[in-house]
Formats: sequence, structure tokens, C-alpha cells
Amino acid sequence: MASEWIADNLDWPLAPSTILSGWMHPPAALEISEKELFTRNFSGKPVLDPAPRPIFSFGLLIRETEQALLRLFSEGLLSGTTHTCLGQELCQMSVVRALNDANDIILSNHRNHGHFLAYSGDFFGLVAEIMGREGGVCAGIGGSQHLAFRGFHSNGVQGGMTAIGAGHGLAMRMGGGSGIVAVIVGDGTLGQGLLYESLNLASVWELPMLFVVENNRIAQTTPTSATTGGSIAGRASAFGIENWRLDDAAPDFLESVESVVAAVRARRRPGFLIVDTMRMGPHSKGDDLRGSAEMAAIRERDPLECMGRRLPQPERDELRRAARDFVDSVCARAMAAPPAQRLLASDSIFVLPPQACSEAPPVPAAGSNVRANLNAALRTMLKTSPKVILLGEDLHDPYGGAFKVTSGLSTEFPERVISTPISEAGVVGAGIGLALHGYLPVVEIMFADFITLAFDQISNHAVKFPGMFPEARTPLVIRTPAGGRRGYGPTHSQNPETLLCAVPGLTVVFPSARHVPGDLLWSSVFRWPYPAVFLEHKLLYGAAVDPAGYRVCEPALEDAGATLFPTLAAGDADPDLTLIAYGGMVELAEAAAAELRLEELAVEIVVPSLLSPFPRHTLTRLLAGRERIVTLEETHHGCGFSAELGAALLEAGFRGRFARVATPPVPIPAARSLESLIMPDRRRIAQAVLRVLDA
Repeated sequence: MASEWIADNLDWPLAPSTILSGWMHPPAALEISEKELFTRNFSGKPVLDPAPRPIFSFGLLIRETEQALLRLFSEGLLSGTTHTCLGQELCQMSVVRALNDANDIILSNHRNHGHFLAYSGDFFGLVAEIMGREGGVCAGIGGSQHLAFRGFHSNGVQGGMTAIGAGHGLAMRMGGGSGIVAVIVGDGTLGQGLLYESLNLASVWELPMLFVVENNRIAQTTPTSATTGGSIAGRASAFGIENWRLDDAAPDFLESVESVVAAVRARRRPGFLIVDTMRMGPHSKGDDLRGSAEMAAIRERDPLECMGRRLPQPERDELRRAARDFVDSVCARAMAAPPAQRLLASDSIFVLPPQACSEAPPVPAAGSNVRANLNAALRTMLKTSPKVILLGEDLHDPYGGAFKVTSGLSTEFPERVISTPISEAGVVGAGIGLALHGYLPVVEIMFADFITLAFDQISNHAVKFPGMFPEARTPLVIRTPAGGRRGYGPTHSQNPETLLCAVPGLTVVFPSARHVPGDLLWSSVFRWPYPAVFLEHKLLYGAAVDPAGYRVCEPALEDAGATLFPTLAAGDADPDLTLIAYGGMVELAEAAAAELRLEELAVEIVVPSLLSPFPRHTLTRLLAGRERIVTLEETHHGCGFSAELGAALLEAGFRGRFARVATPPVPIPAARSLESLIMPDRRRIAQAVLRVLDA
């Protein structure tokens, strides 16, 4: 299908096989320098004056590149997917060329090649990236949809970058300067809820953001008129955001876009630009079901050709030849390059050591409980670094958060303790943007159950940046209260660590009252350069912070994060039984151990705080030679921490008895009498202990 579309729609004088042969052995005539075709400014960005010749010339370079990529796909020389901007070259150049502040940020989407080339001018880097060759701009990791270059990022998740843009915008508002954020989406993204969360954040926070909708009137194959209720402009108006609508075929289009960008930059408030455009190519490679009459009308409208007709025919022919020769040369170099071989993250994204921090966390006050300890740690963090920002629902005084952990902080730090809308995905996305911008965001999700609303931002964005782009750091910390036993019911009582630990690259910390939770939170914020979820059991907020004779187990150097988030142990050195518990289950483990000791059993208790990345070596070395192990979890144990521990022990040669105690995988009832029927208790622990003792 792709080859048929290419044969019908691409203006190319040679058969694909002839061209590919030329790419493999490029003649000298194809060696054309980009300096002959465009110039760059002080930061290396192409200078694209709005005159017909430079715009037509650069637009041809984009078009020839897109056509070359489609031919490569038709010949089976590229894999994956790609989304070209054929017919939309002026649209994609317009906003990017107008963003000339060195601090501007551009966040693009799956149809991103024109944006990237207008920002970087790196034609070889783009082609080599999509071909999976050495020299690709992202070393072959990002491919067509996921590109990063200075202040440019793109992603294939529709609307996924919009909230990240709000984080960048908030950083710009707090840091001053004249930079703005442009978030570019297609009209198909108008169905995504995160876009509206982001528009709301931009409005209430008064951010210097420009939302750009490239309105090509069709999503993949479905006209957006069939999927979009109301007007596009009405969406911006609903949030009090000024909006503009321009046509990329209008003679003054580029100058009008410059005026829009200038207005957003000057007013330091969000704007919403709709660009009416039409794509001549398929959504991706060959999936185009539009009729011949419709396609003919689109080609007749072609803004790039309209721009070219302002030039004499000989000049147009000259520019076409130069563009083709240049792209031939680029493709030949990319084809000759070896396949990409280097992974930024091969076994794990955790390649950086813990960072040094000259300041120390506060020493817990005598008799301090977990809530006060966390509050003191957050207060000291805010005093220590202006980069620390707290975000979450109802954090402000006198409320101080649902569980009062941020009480008093907004009074002391009103600009950096920010109460947000009920918008979990948007706020976590904003946290990612802040982190990418150099801040240290701490996001509070009111209940851990609600973290699933932000799962796309966590699993498709926060953890992906460090593993894809070497310059990207996302030191985002998400605090959230977890756990049941308070009668909150099915959607406010869950422990989601099993879900979270399954996300590659996500750090999951779950302290107990035997740790010093404020120290672990301090390390999460200041010393750990990766995204982390910090779980806090609701029942522990009032518990005293008390090490109670626990010792810190020797961390294995092979375990990322094990030195910052220690495992504790207490009890007999040569135990008959080892109980392993974390978070809110430690108190039950201690009660069970006390009863078992009355039966003259030697009992050891092991309390990890780091659940993911799983501290495999630390735990298997600690537990080597143990004969009986029982794990205690408040979550369900399927595919969770205890399952991973059991598998790790088995792989390490464990030959003892192993049992798990957990909540069954059912909704947690609200009635306390029913809740107690499914939550782990002494009876279930006793049954598990009897199983491992009955050898």
C-alpha cells in the first residue's frame, strides 16, 4: 500500500532502486554543503527569513526528506513507523522559526520532522536516527517520534507533552526571562483529556505558553469533524485563553504567526493558535483512504508550491535540484553509516551514582511522629534550595494537605508551595517539566489510589527521558498516602506498589516508622536523580519515629539506590524464622514476632524501604542460609514485591520454606467489619508460619 501511494504521489525522476544504489555509493556531485542552502543563528538554529526564496528552499528540504523516508520504507529499508508533514511544511516551520529566544522550549508530537528540522537544521541526524544508524540525533533510541535536541522534545503519545509544557512554563514564570513554551499538537489530540488539564493549569498559573493546534481536519483516517464536538477555538475560550486562527496558505501567514508568538512573549500569558492546514501524505506511511478528488484539491492548495510561484521558474528549478541533491547526500551518508550499537540504558536507566548534598536532613525531634518528621524534612528542603517546589491539592494553610504533612509550609514559602487543581495527570506532568527545567519538584497525590490517573505521565514520560536522552534528568518525587484499615473503601484504601514496581525505571520507596522517613524523602529529593514514588502508609503518620534496635543491613553495591534507601533488620542472629515486612505491615510483623518468641522461636524481622529497583543482591545475601521466610504485604501478592523476592531467592539457590501473607485481589470494603475480613492479620500470619514450620 505504501509503495502504491508513493508511486502515485511523489515527484521523483528515478526508480527507487536507482536512487538507493546512489545512496550506497554517492557521486561527488551529491556532496552539497548545508551552508549553500541555509544559515544559522548564534545558537545554531536555522535562520528562515519570511521571504519566498529562503522559505521555499527550506520547505523543499523538508519535503524531499519526507519523500525520501517514505521511499526507504517502501523498499523495506526502514522499520517502525513515521509520520510525514507533506503539505504542512510551512505550518511546521511557522511557529518554530518565530521562536528565537535561546530559552524557548518546543514540545512536539508524533508528526514532528518539520518542527525538528526548522529548530535544528540537522538533516543527517534525523535521517540517521530514523534509519537506526550511528550519528542519529538520539543514537537510534528515539526513532521518528521521540526526538530531543537542546530545547526540543517530541513524543508519540497524543497530548502527552502538554502538561510537561506547563511545568516548563511554571519554571519560566518563577525564573523570569523572556522564554516561552510552545506545545504543538494535531487536531486529533482534541479528544485527549490531558490537553484540557494542561490548558487549565496554563490559565490558572498564568504561564508563558503557546498551544498550537495543527488542524489538518483528519486524525488517522477519521475526519475530526466526526470526533470533535463544538469549536476548536471555544476550547481555549473556555479557559480564558486568547486564541487566534490562521491559514497556512495565506500570503501573510508567517508574519501573522510571528505576531502571535510576540504577543505571548510580551504578555507572559498563555495563547492558543489554530493553524488550518492539510496534509498531502498519509497518516503514517500508507494508511490514506481519501479519494482522488479530495487529494487533488489538497495538492492544488499546497502552500509550499504557492510560495514557490512567487519566484521565477528557473530559480524554482534550481532550488529543487539543490534540495534533491542535498537530501541524496544526506541519505547516502546515513546509509553508509554503521547500524546504531550503543544503548544509553542497556540493563537499567539507573546509571548515575547518588548525588552529593552538602546539607543534612534535620534530626528528628524527640518523640517526633512520622507526620512531623516528613513536615520538618520538607521545611528544611525548602529552606535549603530554591529549586524545591511542592505541588498538590489543598496543600495551603490552614488546611495543609489531606493528612497535614505540608501544614505551615505555604505560609513560609507561598511561592513554592502550590495548591493545584484536581488534576493528577496534569500536575505530575508539570512536575516532569519542572524537573527537566532543573527544579526539584515534590508532587503530592492525595490518595495513592489516584496515582493511576497519572500513569501515562509516569510510565511513558518520566521514566523514559533518562533512558532515552543523555542530557535529560527527571528528579521528580511523588509523595502519596497509601493503605487501608481506616474504612475509606475501595478507591481510597489501596496499596499500588505492585503496579508501580512493574514500571521499568521507576523508583518506589515505602518507609516504615523504624526508618527515619524524612531522611529517605531527603535522599529522594536531593540525592537521587531519577523519578520516584514515595509511599506513606496512612496509619503511620501518628506513629513515633523510633529505630527500636534495628540495624542497617549492608547494602550491595550492585543494587541501585540501596545505600540511600536502606534495609533494616532486628532480632535473632540465627533465626528459626525470618519475617519480611515493609511500610504499614511492620507493626504486625513485630507483634507476631513477640508472640512467636513466647513459643521459644528465634525470629528475625527484615524491613526494606526500597521496593524498586528491587534490591536483589542486598536481600539475597542477607537471607542466604535462612531456612524459613514469611513475607507480609498489605497489597495483593500477585506479581509484587514478595513474588519478586521469592523468584530472586530461588534463582540464588534458596532451599528453605517460603510463604506469603497479603490481601486477596478484591475490592477493599468500606465497612470496618468487612475490611478486617480481607486485611492481613495475626491469624493469617500464624497460618503462614505454621506452613513453613511444618517441614
